[in-house]
Amino acid sequence: MEILDLRHFSSADLRPLLDDETRAWASLLSWDYNGSAEMILRYVDAKILPGYAAIERGRIFGYSFFVYEGSKGVVGDLFVANGGRLANPREVEIRLLTHVIETLQQSPGIHRVEAQLLAHETGSVARPFLDQGFQRHARLFMVLPLINSVAQSPTKHPEIEIRRWTEADYQPAAAVITAAYRGHVDAQINDQYHTLAGSLRFLNNIVRFPGCGLFDIESSFAAVDRKAKNLIGLILCSRVRGDVGHVTQVCVLPEYRSRGLGESLLAATSANLRKRGFTMMSLTVTEANAGAVALYRRLNFESKRVFDAFVWQG
Repeated sequence: MEILDLRHFSSADLRPLLDDETRAWASLLSWDYNGSAEMILRYVDAKILPGYAAIERGRIFGYSFFVYEGSKGVVGDLFVANGGRLANPREVEIRLLTHVIETLQQSPGIHRVEAQLLAHETGSVARPFLDQGFQRHARLFMVLPLINSVAQSPTKHPEIEIRRWTEADYQPAAAVITAAYRGHVDAQINDQYHTLAGSLRFLNNIVRFPGCGLFDIESSFAAVDRKAKNLIGLILCSRVRGDVGHVTQVCVLPEYRSRGLGESLLAATSANLRKRGFTMMSLTVTEANAGAVALYRRLNFESKRVFDAFVWQG
C-alpha cells in the first residue's frame, strides 16, 4: 500500500471510491452525497484539492483532503473503502489522517486546524488527533421522523414575527450568530463564529455550496422583534436528500432566550418540511450543549450517532 498526493490523480481515478462513499452516506445518514462528490471531483481535475490517497494494486481505496482558510486548515473528509486485500481500513484511516495533520501543522502560516468527521463514530479515528495535541468534542447527529409523528405546538410570541428567510437577512444574521455564540462551546469548535466576517463566511458556505446539502429557503426562517424591527434569531435548513432536511444553523440572541423561540423556529421548519412531504429532519449538536440537547430530546429527536470534532491551536 502507498500513500500518495491526491493531486497526482484524476476524477476518473477517484470516482469509484466516491461512489462507495456516496452509498455509505446514504446508508449511515440518509444523506445524498452526490453534490459533494461532484464538487470534489471537479477540484481533483483542477489539481487544486490538497490531500492524500491510499493506493493498492493501482486502485485508490481511501483518501482524505483538507482546505486552507487563511491561517486555518480544515480536514474536509476521510473515507476508506472496505475490501482492501493488503490493508486494515482503520489503519489506513489513521495513516491518511496522520499525513494530513502533519501537513497542516507544518504549513507556513497555519495556526489552527479543525476537523469534524460526521460519518465516523466517536473515538474511531481519534488517535492521530489526540497524539498531536488536538482538543476533542463529542457531537450528536440527531433525527426527527416527520411521518406519523405528532407536530409540536410552539409557544406563541405576539411580540415576535417568524417569517421566511430572505437574502436581505445575510448581514443581520451574521451579527446574530456572532453574538449568540460568544463564549459558547461551539465557538471553540468553529472559529468562524468569533467575528462578523467569519459568520458571513459561514453563511455563505451554507447557502452557496453543496457540502451541507442544497440550501432550502422554503424551510429557513428568521425571528424578528416586531417593535424594534431587528433580527433576533434564525433557523437555516438544507435539503440533504429529496425527502430529508438538515438544520445547519439555529440560534437566538442571548437576551431573547428562555422564551421558547428556538422551539418555535424548529416547529416552523418541521411544519414546512411536513407540508412538502419530507420524511425526516436532522441536525447536529455538541454534547456539552446540555440545554440544546435537552430541547431536541423533548421535541422527540433521536440520537443516531456520536461523532467527534477536533481542534488544534498552534
